[in-house]
Amino acid sequence: MQIHVITAFPKTFDGFLDESILKRAVSGGAVTITLHHIRDYATDRHQQIDDYPYGGGPGMILKAEPIFRCVEQVCEKYALPERKITLLTPAGQRYDQKKAVELSLRQSMVLLCGHYKGVDQRVIDELVDEEISIGDYVLTGGELAAMVIIDSVARLLPGVLGDIDSAITDSFQTGLLDHPHYTRPENFRGNLVPNVLLRGNHAAISEWRLQQALQITKERRQDLYKQYIEYEKSNPSC
Repeated sequence: MQIHVITAFPKTFDGFLDESILKRAVSGGAVTITLHHIRDYATDRHQQIDDYPYGGGPGMILKAEPIFRCVEQVCEKYALPERKITLLTPAGQRYDQKKAVELSLRQSMVLLCGHYKGVDQRVIDELVDEEISIGDYVLTGGELAAMVIIDSVARLLPGVLGDIDSAITDSFQTGLLDHPHYTRPENFRGNLVPNVLLRGNHAAISEWRLQQALQITKERRQDLYKQYIEYEKSNPSC
């Protein structure tokens, strides 16, 4: 997969791309991640990428010209198999695991990081194919949102995780929050690992884990619990 990030602050990604699973994904060839500095595509001598909004008001707006130039050159230079531009913005579709899976099936992504007060509407009207929000709160810019998307998508790509079950059994992947996990020692300060996990009965372990996941989801996310129960009722053979 090719991931291209269009940003006014590429240094925000320092460190993030050089650690843990993402570093492994890049070095293993599962994904290439390229940062594109919007300022490099400004043509005036000050390399200005933002300006005051027409009509007045607080804040600055990212200009259309350098973003258009950047997107057009990226699409041409890298011969993207899929030309889909994703804007990270509070006004976008709420991001979830289902969307992460959808994005992981693409061959390429172009993530446009909003910043300041926003992006010139002509960018959204003419270039952007979809808008994504990672939650109902406001960040300084879309860079952190882009990192969330990159991390959640990259870990789903083949060969990135050492054990694919690690992704298959993640919270939300099954429609439920994850069950509790335990490791050595068996007895820690009098707190014991549940006996069912020690007996080697895999059917009993699977049932225990399901019941724990159901209980946790019911207590913490009634919306997910109801969706899961309704799905199970309509698909009794699954």
